[in-house]
Amino acid sequence: MSHESFNPPTRLLMGPGPINADPRVLRAMSAQLIGQYDPAMTACMNETQALYREVFRTQNDATLLIDGTSRAGIEAVLVSLIEPGDRVLVPVFGRFGHLLREIAERAGAEVHIIEVEWGEVFTPEQVETALRDVRPKVLAMVQGDTSTTMCQPLEAIGQICRDHDVLFYTDATASLAGNTLDTDAWQLDAVTAGLQKCLAGPSGSAPTTLSPRAVECIRARAHVEAGLVGNGYDGGRGERIRSNYFDLGMILDYWGEARLNHHTEATSMLYGARECARLLVNEGMEQAVARHALHGGALTEGLKAMGLALFGDQAHRMNNVVGIYIPDGVEGEVLRRTLLEDYAIEIGTSFGPLHGKIWRIGTMGYNARRDTVMTTLAALEQVLRQAGVNMTAGSGAGAAREFYQQNPERTHA
Repeated sequence: MSHESFNPPTRLLMGPGPINADPRVLRAMSAQLIGQYDPAMTACMNETQALYREVFRTQNDATLLIDGTSRAGIEAVLVSLIEPGDRVLVPVFGRFGHLLREIAERAGAEVHIIEVEWGEVFTPEQVETALRDVRPKVLAMVQGDTSTTMCQPLEAIGQICRDHDVLFYTDATASLAGNTLDTDAWQLDAVTAGLQKCLAGPSGSAPTTLSPRAVECIRARAHVEAGLVGNGYDGGRGERIRSNYFDLGMILDYWGEARLNHHTEATSMLYGARECARLLVNEGMEQAVARHALHGGALTEGLKAMGLALFGDQAHRMNNVVGIYIPDGVEGEVLRRTLLEDYAIEIGTSFGPLHGKIWRIGTMGYNARRDTVMTTLAALEQVLRQAGVNMTAGSGAGAAREFYQQNPERTHA
């Protein structure tokens, strides 16, 4: 029995991620494989580290890739920083705060949470009050939570963590490159991300950066696999990190000068991650954030002109994804399916308390462009009118066009 190759249908992915990867990233991933200790390979790894230092806006030497999706980066940091019994504080304002809590609990932490209603964010005062009460080792916080579209301000929280001798980890999967993130200036101790949103690549690699404080914590628990003991390496010290694959002590040695064997590098993903960073650095991080703000703003103005109500605190919404309430009388999943079948455009549903109440539409990475915004607004208008929603024809695309005309200096993708 013969099997045909898989030919995925053409889609415009305008949900909260993943998005359509930049063709230049896909081309980079098709390059030939080489050995993981080939000088060309280690040079590529070094170049990738240098590029991501610019993406994260950091001088951290410990800037590298975790092989796996963005969740792999989250788990690697938490399992490597946390010892069983450590207190961890997780401020939850959406689905992915709950994910941080679960991963920390699986690592054996005593997890404390504070919560705000979905669609809101925390003030620095709320976080500091909780830090005083809990006295955790680690504060684990999402920057941009796509489940609510909110972007948590972090600028003041790093100093608060330093004042209370707390390690500060943030998950920037959905926000990095579409919203300002300044690792060193904000005193972030660990940041992880993924490629599949504003970085314009496919899921499968988790860029990660660690401050010297975080590295010191991880090194205090450094172990070497039994099969590698010798030649100057002993078995290790401290409480062993409770994952082999996600042991950042070992991964630091793999990416560092020691080049101590840990795993076989996901070479094609390395090529893709390097290209994602190269494109962003060449564009400029401030310019990339401005591009996401531009196209996200145009989309938002178009949705408002169509009479659709926006979800959440708009002063703290991410540039790259917007939530809209599903109009009364409209079957949300039926309309999403019609949009996919008739126009090959995908928008997102939502989770938890928001499931069936809002759609989420993204403008991120390669899809943060004028043509994708205009196409999505025009198609959405058609399926909404077909579903019986009354609106002025062309109102969404017209408002977006006017927004672009008012921002001429920023209209280039």
